[in-house]
Amino acid sequence: MRRLIALRERKPGADIAASPAVEPASPATAPPSPAPSPAAAPPPRAESETPSRARGPRTDIDALRRLIALRERKPTPSAAIESPPVAAGSAASPARRSLDRSLPGEEIAPGLYYLQAHLPLPVPASALSLAFAKRGDESVEPQRLLFFDTETTGLAGGTGTRAFMIGAADWQHDPGRGAGLRIRQLTIASLAAEPAMLREFAGWLRPDTVLSSYNGRCYDAPLLNARYRLARQPNPLLGLDHVDLLFPTRRLYRGVWENCKLATIERELLRILREDDLPGAQAPAAWLQYLRGGSAALLRRVIAHNHQDVATLAQLLPRLVQAHAELAPSG
Repeated sequence: MRRLIALRERKPGADIAASPAVEPASPATAPPSPAPSPAAAPPPRAESETPSRARGPRTDIDALRRLIALRERKPTPSAAIESPPVAAGSAASPARRSLDRSLPGEEIAPGLYYLQAHLPLPVPASALSLAFAKRGDESVEPQRLLFFDTETTGLAGGTGTRAFMIGAADWQHDPGRGAGLRIRQLTIASLAAEPAMLREFAGWLRPDTVLSSYNGRCYDAPLLNARYRLARQPNPLLGLDHVDLLFPTRRLYRGVWENCKLATIERELLRILREDDLPGAQAPAAWLQYLRGGSAALLRRVIAHNHQDVATLAQLLPRLVQAHAELAPSG
C-alpha cells in the first residue's frame, strides 16, 4: 500500500509521460500493481527514429526549388513550338518584302511599256560610206539610220516565237540635251499587248529609214514580218533598206578573236565592257518568269542588255566604215 501511494505521488518521467495513460485499478477489485522494472521501461527514441512528417515540409520546399531551377535551365517543349526560329527574309517572316514587279518607263498602253534614253555620243558629221558592206559608192545620212534589236521567246524562230521587246537607236538633236543617240525600247508585260507594240514600232519607221542590225536580216526582220502578218497589220519593214553588220564584221575580223559575237566585238574592237550583263540566251526565261507573276528583277536586266546592244550597233557602224577605209588601197 505504501509503495502504491509513493508511486502515485511521484512525478511522471519523460518516458512515462510519452506512454499511453493507464487507469489504476481499484484496491477493492484488483491487486496492487507491482513496481515497474527498469527493464520494462520503454527505451529512449534515437534521432533516426524521428517521425518522417517532422521534416516533411522542409523536404517539399527543397524539391520545389529543384523543380523551378530545372524549368529555368531547359525550355519546355510547348514554348519551343510556340516560337519556332524563322529565317530572315523567308516566306514565313513577318518582315517579308512585297514582290518587285515594277518595270522602267511609261505604260503607254495596257501591258506596253515605253522607255527612252539619251546618250551624249557624237553624231557623225557627214554621210557614212557603205563600201564596207559591199554597197559600192553608196552612202547614208546618219539621221536616216535606225539600229534595232529584238528580244524574243526563243532562238528557233517560226510562228510560235514572238518578240517581247524591241529596242531601237537613232541619231538626233534633242532640244534640251543637244545632239546624241536616242534609244527607245518597247516591252510587253502581257501577250495581249503585242499588237500595240507592233503599231508603236511601225510609227518609228519612215519610207527612207535604213535599218541596221546584227544578224537582223536573217532573224529579227523575218520574225517581225511574221508577227505583223499574224497580227493582220501592215508590215512597215517591207521595202526598207537594211544594212546587216554581222557579215562585214566577219569579213574584217574572222580569226582575229575567238568569235564574232557582238559581245566579243564590242569588248575587243570598241573597248566596251559590260557589267552584270544578263546573257541574251536567258532573256526568254526572264520574261516568262515575269509573265507567270514572278519578280521583274531579271527582266530589267534584259532591258539593260537590249539597251547596250543597240548602243553598240550605233558605234560599230562608223568603226567599220573607218576600218574599211584604212584597208582600202589609196589612190
